[in-house]
Amino acid sequence: MSASHAGFPVEDSAHVAAVRREAQRAAQSLDFSEARAGQVALIVSELGTNLVKHATRGEILLRMTDEHVSDRVGLEVLALDHGPGIPDVALSAQDGYSTAGSLGHGLGAIRRQSDFLDIYTQPSGTAILARIGRDARPAPERRSRLEIGAVQVNATGERVSGDDWMTRMRDGRFSLLMADGLGHGLAAHEAARRAVTEFDRLHDEEPSTIVGALHAALRSTRGAAVAVAILDIDRGVVRYSGLGNIAGVILAPGSRGHSMVSQNGTAGLTATRIQEFQYPFSPESILLMHSDGLGTHWDLAAYPGLRSHHPSLIAGVIYRDFSRRRDDVTIVVVKDRPGMERASGAAEKQ
Repeated sequence: MSASHAGFPVEDSAHVAAVRREAQRAAQSLDFSEARAGQVALIVSELGTNLVKHATRGEILLRMTDEHVSDRVGLEVLALDHGPGIPDVALSAQDGYSTAGSLGHGLGAIRRQSDFLDIYTQPSGTAILARIGRDARPAPERRSRLEIGAVQVNATGERVSGDDWMTRMRDGRFSLLMADGLGHGLAAHEAARRAVTEFDRLHDEEPSTIVGALHAALRSTRGAAVAVAILDIDRGVVRYSGLGNIAGVILAPGSRGHSMVSQNGTAGLTATRIQEFQYPFSPESILLMHSDGLGTHWDLAAYPGLRSHHPSLIAGVIYRDFSRRRDDVTIVVVKDRPGMERASGAAEKQ
């Protein structure tokens, strides 16, 4: 099951301290070593300080990750703002560079302390993704051909999310479920969790079979919008089935996106028809699914170069600019991992 991001507005030093404390608690709960926890605190402090000094309407999202979305247990930090952008990222990452009278060690320190760092910046805003694992990075013998990233944030004032999602990968078959319990709060959360539990048991089945089983399993709950996408990587095909207002989009290179079709209804309540649709998924395409906490007028083409960045960074930028904020929001982005081949029978590169 997914873990929600904890979201924090960052506008002054007190906000920075609050995010740092939460990050340290998360590191402790994941059994980080003292040294690794110290790296987490430094990353969050520097990102928060940069938002206070340089940015407009800054926000930091924190999330615990597991092996299904990042190859290992760790923490993910997203720093988002609405401008003015970083004129020269490479120069800003050099120690000693500063535009606000600081020591200028911010981005350089973040890069050194993070296991992974990705930055996307425009005059309209900057997004920075930093990841750090519980343990020093291993050298995996095999890694998935796909990268997965997400943003999931609770509705304002809620302690749990009414959304949930899960992925599974087996023998070149990638399966993704997204569920959005009706409303928000605990009852919606329980409906979405039930959907995820059933999906974990049935993910090897066909999408329409899974959705039908979810409809039956959720009858004792409030009900949920659900959608299942199954990607056959080597054939380059996505099969999709959905009930309700989960949005699924395939973004092929150079296209504005092709929306996948969900049927009217709510799993657990009403499903007059459950149908499966098939779509081509060419190399370098992106699969993006989101709940209705995100507006529908986003366009990846408005962000030159963004599609080449990590999926979590893509999700973070879209969340920043199009989240409705008054409802739970979940965005999951799936794309080819850089350096991995996706032809049938091809060896996977490290």
